[in-house]
Amino acid sequence: MNFYIVIPAHNEEDSIGLTLESLVRQTLVPKKVVMVNDNSSDNTYTIANKFAEKYPWISVVNKTSSNKHLPGSKIINAFYKGFETLDTEYDVICKFDADLIFPANYLEVLSDHFQNNNKLGMASGFCYIKKNDEWVLENLTRKDHIRGALKAYRKQCFLDIGKLKPSMGWDTVDELLAKYHGWEILTDDSLHIKHLKPTGISYNKASKYLQGEAMYKMRYGFMITLISALKLAYKKNSYALFKDYINGFFRAKKAKTEFLVSEKEGQFIRNLRWKGIFKKFF
Repeated sequence: MNFYIVIPAHNEEDSIGLTLESLVRQTLVPKKVVMVNDNSSDNTYTIANKFAEKYPWISVVNKTSSNKHLPGSKIINAFYKGFETLDTEYDVICKFDADLIFPANYLEVLSDHFQNNNKLGMASGFCYIKKNDEWVLENLTRKDHIRGALKAYRKQCFLDIGKLKPSMGWDTVDELLAKYHGWEILTDDSLHIKHLKPTGISYNKASKYLQGEAMYKMRYGFMITLISALKLAYKKNSYALFKDYINGFFRAKKAKTEFLVSEKEGQFIRNLRWKGIFKKFF
């Protein structure tokens, strides 16, 4: 299968070389990799460009945007900057972060999964972070959720969901819409990816309300938002985050912020969320 990969990167000089090296060493080499240098002020471009000079299937493009680490729109707009340089001859399109080290068989195993199941729309492995000199499973990992750091989409699934939404919550709504369109999602816990920087470590304070806003934009409604906010804040061990999420929800509601999904899709999402909640507790 033809794997095309887009890697948005902002000041990732300490990791981008390791990420690209792990892709170069794949047993199934990707057909194309685009690294998007998003307003970096360090050596990210120089390091990536050395790979591009050596491997013709790697390219680097530059993008000028905010120098703040904001989840959602910044990273997806950078993704599109790279995606627009690609042709349409891909079987699987990937959005990878610039701080990952993949096992050598990663793309080959994903390819096998996609080829063995025609209804598989998205697939990934599990992220591990380093703690006390050991690589441990990142605590935000769930068996039924693919982390935003390492998304891989079958082409038709990617098109069915309307591609990626430039908004906080893009890496949740993509899965919900994939299920709405009848696609399956798979996480392979045998694939261990080293995540060099834990998710959210560089996020700016301006992003603190965006998670709650995203829950509103996905048409969760208040009760599902309340439960989701409690769960996420608990995982991050921060009651302050719970308050921020709820405030973000009501700010978006008051501002009549545009939804990410249609009313029909929203109904499907709420039903799916309630089924998951009742299954877990009952």
